[in-house]
Amino acid sequence: MNTELLEYDDVGDAVREGRSLRPARAYRFLLAQGDLNFASRQVSDPVPLGRQLLDAAGLDPRKGYSLFAILPSGSFEDVRLDEPFDLRERGAERFVAFMTDRDFKLTLNGNELRWGKPVISGAVLYGLANPGEGEAIFLEVPGGEDRLIEKSELIDLSEPGIERFITAPERPVTFEIVVNARPRTVEAQTVTFEQIVQLAFPGQHDTNVVFSMTYRHAASTPHAGELGAGGSVDVKKKGTVFNVTRTVQS
Repeated sequence: MNTELLEYDDVGDAVREGRSLRPARAYRFLLAQGDLNFASRQVSDPVPLGRQLLDAAGLDPRKGYSLFAILPSGSFEDVRLDEPFDLRERGAERFVAFMTDRDFKLTLNGNELRWGKPVISGAVLYGLANPGEGEAIFLEVPGGEDRLIEKSELIDLSEPGIERFITAPERPVTFEIVVNARPRTVEAQTVTFEQIVQLAFPGQHDTNVVFSMTYRHAASTPHAGELGAGGSVDVKKKGTVFNVTRTVQS
């Protein structure tokens, strides 16, 4: 007989197995403080008060914590510190505590979430959404192109309105530049002198042919200048301009 099951029941296991919590001496759950670094905790009551969940994590409820449960649907639910929260009924495995007096709303794949900080990282959004291979997180832009969210970036949630994020297939990253007055597309932000020469004058060139190049509206610093052989520059998503001249030396 597995005596561990008689003493403990894991909320996450119960959720994944689609069953109710078993009678036990303690109930395991996961709790993170201000991020998604969850640690395993346990309480003796399957219907604990919010403050009991904080106590189990070694957090002092008197210090102004807000506590949220991440439900199986992906939504956040406020856990009031002096009201019971039925782990068996909600099926919540993960909880996040914030030391704050305000929460910020956002949606992720249609689920309304509340975050206890005015910024949220791309890494947290990816951790919450768990996109599949070839998928990414995008910020919906009404009337425009949805913006790809990078894991390393921070998103300001304090602006007016509710930010809406979705999971969607990754799109090829392209940059639109202008070379000798003609629009061109490149697939990397950093472009080299030699690449731009090929866009301006494709093909092989005799050794007596010399190219000179200027650029403007670049993403890197300086934003304008001359580019020589072997050099490179970072371009903007749209609008970096290159002018290439070809000279034949005698």
